[in-house]
Amino acid sequence: MDLSRFLTPITRALAAEQYGTEPPELYEPIRYSMSMGGKRIRPLLTLLGAHLYSDHWEQQALKPALAVEVFHNFTLLHDDIMDQAPLRRGQPTVHVKWNPNVAILSGDVMLVRAYELLFDIEPSLLREVLQRFSQTAAEVCEGQQLDMNFETRAQVSIAQYLDMIRLKTAVLLGFALELGARLGGASAADADHLRRFGVDIGLAFQLRDDLLDVYGDAATFGKRVGGDIVSDKKTYLLLTALESANEAQEATLRQWMGQNAPETAEAKVAAVTAVYDELSIRPRTEALINYYFQDALAHLDAVQAPADRKALLRGLALQLMEREN
Repeated sequence: MDLSRFLTPITRALAAEQYGTEPPELYEPIRYSMSMGGKRIRPLLTLLGAHLYSDHWEQQALKPALAVEVFHNFTLLHDDIMDQAPLRRGQPTVHVKWNPNVAILSGDVMLVRAYELLFDIEPSLLREVLQRFSQTAAEVCEGQQLDMNFETRAQVSIAQYLDMIRLKTAVLLGFALELGARLGGASAADADHLRRFGVDIGLAFQLRDDLLDVYGDAATFGKRVGGDIVSDKKTYLLLTALESANEAQEATLRQWMGQNAPETAEAKVAAVTAVYDELSIRPRTEALINYYFQDALAHLDAVQAPADRKALLRGLALQLMEREN
């Protein structure tokens, strides 16, 4: 599936985007972080949403699509500080290359710029878009806070975990698609179906990422397989295992939690994965991924737009779900 006619204007516009010049310590980190690349899924969804209804999708939705991408990268800048992450897409993170204070301020400017990129929206839609964008931005922050809370919380339910990833990851995908659809002329009903399509795909995407962390191929996954197990991350897999385990299996899981020494990492991953296998955690996770994916397709089917244009969104969703990295 060739999406280059949508990705090319995104890449071109991001390269030409101006953030400011003085002081350079404020603006250079923004240019650096925005030049790291990435799949540009969120702005792509915005353009595809507009394309469903309009032949003028580029002039109607390109700048708002950039707003979504700038906002997404702002969240990554601040997330990396909170996670003390040394690398992002294989490059030193901004707080490492400069310092945390610089990363905070540069991120703040990115948030401001994201709002500025929405200002040219048709006045009749501007208030609605700004309200939805602000709500989504707050939800992303709520999700990040919950994720941090879960690191130290002894008990986290599966429902709480699913709500956290919905907020942290999925709602922005849903908003990106809803935004493009509204700019292209979609009805409120269609825009809501597309938002729910995006949220479902976001949930399935994150669950697949959790699954690949344990069962993926290290050569293609792009990071160490079993990293979530080593760090005791409360993923859907671990929470489902703890909920389903018998006394012996739970004892094994609890025994390994908190043992984070590098020399025991391989044994820990093997032991926890063995419990997952006993409890059929992989097929159970795959079933939930498929549930969200099928629900997403049902929402897409309900959208009143040309089938050939909807096929691009369906193809992108399939591409995301079949990914190995």
